Amino acid sequence: MAATVEMVPEAQQPVVARKFRPELQGLRALAALLVVVYHVWLGRISGGVDVFFLISGFLITGQLYRAEKRGKLEFRPMWGRMIKRLFPAGLTVLLAVIVASVVLLPEYRWFQTIREVVAASVYAENWQLASDSVDYFAQHNTASLVQHYWSLSIQGQFYVVWPLLVAVVAFIAARAKFDLWWSLLVTMIVAFVGSIAFSIYLTTVNQPLAYFHSGTRIWEFALGGVLVLVIDRVVLPKAVALVLGWIGVIAVAICGLVLRVGSEFPGFLALWPTVGAALVIAAGATGSVFGADRWLSSRPLVYLGNLSFSLYLWHWPVLLLYMVARDRPSVGLLGGAFVIGLSLALAAATYHFVEEPVRRSSIGTVRPWGAYRFGVLALVVLLTAAGGWQYYGKQQESKYALTADDPRHPGAQALKNGKLLSTPTNVPLAPAMVSLNDDWIASDSATCATSSRNKEMLICPTKEPAPVKRIVLVGDSHAEQYLGALRPYAEKQHWQVFSILKGGCPFSLTATPPATPNWCQRWNLDATAEILALQPDAVVTVGSAEVRPGLTEKVPSTYVEGWRQLSAAGIPVVALRDNPRFEKSPVPCLRSKGPAAKECATPRDQLYRDELPFEPGVKLPEDVHFIDTAEYFCTETTCPPVIGNVIVYMDDNHISGTYMSTMATPLGNDITEALGWKTAK
Repeated sequence: MAATVEMVPEAQQPVVARKFRPELQGLRALAALLVVVYHVWLGRISGGVDVFFLISGFLITGQLYRAEKRGKLEFRPMWGRMIKRLFPAGLTVLLAVIVASVVLLPEYRWFQTIREVVAASVYAENWQLASDSVDYFAQHNTASLVQHYWSLSIQGQFYVVWPLLVAVVAFIAARAKFDLWWSLLVTMIVAFVGSIAFSIYLTTVNQPLAYFHSGTRIWEFALGGVLVLVIDRVVLPKAVALVLGWIGVIAVAICGLVLRVGSEFPGFLALWPTVGAALVIAAGATGSVFGADRWLSSRPLVYLGNLSFSLYLWHWPVLLLYMVARDRPSVGLLGGAFVIGLSLALAAATYHFVEEPVRRSSIGTVRPWGAYRFGVLALVVLLTAAGGWQYYGKQQESKYALTADDPRHPGAQALKNGKLLSTPTNVPLAPAMVSLNDDWIASDSATCATSSRNKEMLICPTKEPAPVKRIVLVGDSHAEQYLGALRPYAEKQHWQVFSILKGGCPFSLTATPPATPNWCQRWNLDATAEILALQPDAVVTVGSAEVRPGLTEKVPSTYVEGWRQLSAAGIPVVALRDNPRFEKSPVPCLRSKGPAAKECATPRDQLYRDELPFEPGVKLPEDVHFIDTAEYFCTETTCPPVIGNVIVYMDDNHISGTYMSTMATPLGNDITEALGWKTAK
């Protein structure tokens, strides 16, 4: 049956009506339940957040349009109401996260959580995560307790920008004598088209950044704006409304099952949940007992819709803290039921004892700026708590900082000929757990210069006025960590170290995707050209890959091809055997069971073969020198997480910067010997 749409004659077109739509609360409830259930039991993203964005665009655009039609759009009271609506629950949950984290969260996750709590409190969490998405090192952070605040941050930004946009459009329309309705509709359509085009582009070239970028989500709010402007000017036949309502509900419900939302959104695929929600809203009140609106308007769903904001805020930290407390990577049926039940209880308490009392209070009504003073005071309390937590963490960090040649923390120098030397007992491990996640080694940005061949490539030399030798360290993040060992040794030997590094991009010239992405191949070709132009005395890089349990290590022929090009130019290469990689970080085991626990160590013969695993037919050039670094990370039998009272690993595959610093002398001596150079006295 073909659907028909009846257009209301222009002369009869009404102003957007202001009326309570209980099905919107039910739709909010559905979206919140999907977010929670998908997170807790399915480990997937549902697309429910996109529904929230569309509903926000629908409601706020309608309110702004009605206010402009009456000539009563006032920014101060409007934003004051938004502060009263968003701040109480949002900051309450953040404050609870701080308290719970101090008690339950491992110390090595503190600083990351503090950074994100602060970002979330000022509605910038999406930009914090967007920055992390293009920061290779930050990508290795564990899921944050407040990362779900990214969507709230985008909504907060929208609530600031959208009224200004509508006010500008209304001002121009009034001066030009344009119809306000048509002016706003055209603006919404332009915002929709421009944003979705940008969203499709950025999702294609950098999906992690696109997911959190505010610009890729504007179209979802704009679609809600278009909908609210046209919804009362289109009358759907009852049968069509019935069908569209249920199609919309089903589309919203199954989106996360059908699509890989976390790795494919937003782009054009985010039309699925937003259009589904738009169909539900467009169907409106059908008056039928079989309508989706009848179900969505039921008292339980309307009440759950009232709780949806707080439920969304609570469910994620409750889920993560439950898994931390139980030391489990996921929750089962009963555990998930407990998480959801507790989240609902906390949401109800927050709604009845925090949200509603503040919303109904006289804050912001007796005094014009009262809501803003309330918001500032609440922020000061939250930021003071975060600052106190940060200060305490820094005190712990400085207490256990490693000093140069610390005899209590010999680290790698406690390994001799595959055996561990005796070290002082009852000594705190270095680095402090609280700083482990941030124990990265980085180039000195003050000395870096951008390559003329590649605008994303930095060439960073160490400061050495009269270098005896010049070496280049090239490769990925594993190579970059070696700066922690090379720099102190190079300083003593009067070498100058040039670093040309890119996280996630090992030095390999001819590998094909997906093993090496196209951008990485291009980067390595440019890095090779820079090295050939520098003509250093040697190049140091990582020489093997995939050192994982199961003896999967290999020396790719594509690595050797890069060394061969350098060798042909008379540049010696030092290839360092890669460090171990694990399925999960040994740090949680170390923290819970102690450094002596055998179950925290991995047998060496599960990671390393006795012979280097060269691919068949591969022959090294004469001036390529391979150093077997397994002796820095393993005894004859095991690869422990702590050596010489120093924590070896900062995550599941990176060596801690502190441990690298203890490798300076043994590694430096091995490089010097391999190259046949003399050491400075």
